Amino acid sequence: MAELHDVTRVPSALRVHQFHGLQAGPKLIVLGAVHGNETCGTQAIEALLPELDSGRLQLTRGCLTLVPVTNPLAYRQGTRQGERNLNRRLRPEPDPREFEDCIANVLCPLLAAHDVLLDLHSFHTPGEPFAMLGPENNTGPLEPFAHADAEAAWAAHLGPRRFVEGWLDTYAAGVSERQARAGSTVPAVALDPQYGVGTTEYMRSVGGYGVTLECGVHGDPEGAVVGLHAIRQTLAWFGMAEVPLAPPVAEPEVMRIVSVTDRLHAGDRFAEPWRSFDPVRAGQPIGWRHDGQVLSAPDDGWVVFPNPAADVGQEWFYFARRSARRLR
Repeated sequence: MAELHDVTRVPSALRVHQFHGLQAGPKLIVLGAVHGNETCGTQAIEALLPELDSGRLQLTRGCLTLVPVTNPLAYRQGTRQGERNLNRRLRPEPDPREFEDCIANVLCPLLAAHDVLLDLHSFHTPGEPFAMLGPENNTGPLEPFAHADAEAAWAAHLGPRRFVEGWLDTYAAGVSERQARAGSTVPAVALDPQYGVGTTEYMRSVGGYGVTLECGVHGDPEGAVVGLHAIRQTLAWFGMAEVPLAPPVAEPEVMRIVSVTDRLHAGDRFAEPWRSFDPVRAGQPIGWRHDGQVLSAPDDGWVVFPNPAADVGQEWFYFARRSARRLR
């Protein structure tokens, strides 16, 4: 294995809490702080642990695994990533060179040992919580999947009314664009065909399913409330604990991400102080390149995950259209 780090400054272990019901049931894993500056999941899990330890909340069936801090280096630094983005190109690494490679070698087998994943995140700019869904059932080469109905039915009980699909398709197209303009400002990892694979995509690749729940803006205490509610509703949905199950969201709004735009120069700037899911009309300027080129909305839709502080060569914003998909 390649020489890695000074062990006096880099975390050397991943803290994992596991509870086994005395009756057989689903194997559920919940992750917090896959990105170190997204702490709502950590706070939600840490709020749940005393209830489980004291018996106020009892797991009656199945296995519940809780990982409060999935990327401890990034969490310690208060940054999105330690040495690279853990939620991109997630896979076991036989020759780990970066801290996140070492985490992946623990995390990937852990995911593969479970049936369902709930991954709790937050986002840059103000906006309401939403859930990221996987693809519909398919046998295609990019992300074959057979649990779309089960995934969507569960997601409808998590709390948010907004759902987003199209992640890996969009990343495949984004990688092609990066390859076409590859240069010194494009990180090598961003040119990998597996770049779009994060926790939920890896979970689906090993036969399970999962949802990424974006609980709100970074640092908002309400995000932990959203995350804790989602964990409880997941336990209720799968019959793993005696928790009341809330009804599914009445009028879900489903969108499809169709493109990702990278920041190519420090002088690239937004036309507005965009928030996630701000609506735009076809032809409306979203931003400008440093040389004056206008980046306009291709259709009526929404700006998603705008990041005014994005590093050069990294994702700057996404564009989404309304989806015809219905949650069952």
